Amino acid sequence: MDQNLKREIILEHYQNPMNKGLIDDDSYIKVNMNNESCIDEINLMVKVEDNKIVDIKFDGEACAISTSATSIMIETLVGKTIDEVEEIYKSYTDMLDGKEYNSDILGSAVVYDDVSKQPSRMKCALLPWWGIEKILKKIKKY
Repeated sequence: MDQNLKREIILEHYQNPMNKGLIDDDSYIKVNMNNESCIDEINLMVKVEDNKIVDIKFDGEACAISTSATSIMIETLVGKTIDEVEEIYKSYTDMLDGKEYNSDILGSAVVYDDVSKQPSRMKCALLPWWGIEKILKKIKKY
């Protein structure tokens, strides 16, 4: 993907993030994620029905990479089954680790395919996805 297009996608999701704003609804699974090395702190709320993610909300204070990564993650995961989410999560983390990955299932998340060139930004791009990992663990406990 062209570098300019990557920047446009990241900037769009930073300036106009999807589903920003928390709601008062106990049917959502909630997690708080923060990056101790900077100010990034994201609260995620995920609603799962019939083994499928039907909604994700978020709020918090975060840099452009974390905010856009959260918005892109939401766009990528809403409507997916838990099994699909696990597969997408693995592919995304493999991509960031420089391993072989399935770009077809990542959607716009492929814009972070070269973030490993800036190691200080890795946590920014991973923060919301680590939140999804925590939520997946909570789901499996139910």
